[in-house]
Amino acid sequence: MNIFTLLLGCLLIAAGLSGCSEPGPDIAKFEGFAQGTTYHISYWSGTPVDGKALETAVNSAFAEIDKQLSNYRPDSVIEGFNANPSADSQSVGDEIVALIKVAGKVSHASQGCYDLTIKPLFDLWGFQGDALTMPDEAVLQRVLGEVGLDKIAIVDDTHLQKPPGVRVDVSSVAQGYSVEKISRILERQGVHDYLVEIGGELKTHGHKPDGSAWRIAVEKPLPGEQRLLKILTAPKDRPFAVMTSGTYRHYFDVNGQRYSHILDARTGKPVTHDLVAVTVLHDDPTVADAWSTALLCVGQQQGMRLADAEHLKALFIQQQGDALVETKSQALEASGLSIE
Repeated sequence: MNIFTLLLGCLLIAAGLSGCSEPGPDIAKFEGFAQGTTYHISYWSGTPVDGKALETAVNSAFAEIDKQLSNYRPDSVIEGFNANPSADSQSVGDEIVALIKVAGKVSHASQGCYDLTIKPLFDLWGFQGDALTMPDEAVLQRVLGEVGLDKIAIVDDTHLQKPPGVRVDVSSVAQGYSVEKISRILERQGVHDYLVEIGGELKTHGHKPDGSAWRIAVEKPLPGEQRLLKILTAPKDRPFAVMTSGTYRHYFDVNGQRYSHILDARTGKPVTHDLVAVTVLHDDPTVADAWSTALLCVGQQQGMRLADAEHLKALFIQQQGDALVETKSQALEASGLSIE
């Protein structure tokens, strides 16, 4: 889940910041609904751009992504792969294989905590519905037997192979991938200064018409609140993706115990550490999306070691009592990025 609110040239935060000017007239914007959430796109260009054609291309891309990656429609490519009773090689296309490769590297680095085959456990605990279902240990172990990204074999750039009972859910990388795909559509149309946001996950490139940087507001990771935590100023000379995972939006409180929707694929159980949000800043939204979930899964200590080993720019937020404790990875400390 995401904790970002984008700033399109000014800051209007529910915590009470106001009084800034509207974005300049040269910034074009359009928005809509996709992937069960909203999207917002802001851009400008020094050369003429057919805005209607651009919006049509973006919506067509969303429809294509949905047909490829949605676990909520039985006719999608990924659900066809999941439902096929055969263990033979199946054609899924190069996009899904590429996502499996990205996720596989991150899963291996997290020692299996992060895993794209975890959906049966998510359903077992009741996170697909409205109530926690505490699984019997025997049932939990049986379901765990069908979890593990190492059960997915990459045959070639367009084919995968798996046992019949294993299911793949790419939602932990799908929004990052979608942000990147939409960004590429803008660039093919000659747009190189933009902000693309889907469900709070975002990427910027370039700057605003007046030469100032895109700015992004970060909310505090607190349930039911929208309060300002930080403001990030995006670099103007390179791509900048901001991806966040948090435990505080989807959880169950039962008998004084909080059960997060972030599950450790090694144990099959919700994580119990005090890390409530991880933000990863990267030039590749797909990579950042996977890592933000993985770092949140493993917790503060292992997550920081991983972020430093992988040279990831990461911001960790722990909840200790009523206090939020922030720590930065070495790469973020050394980056010189403006975080106010």
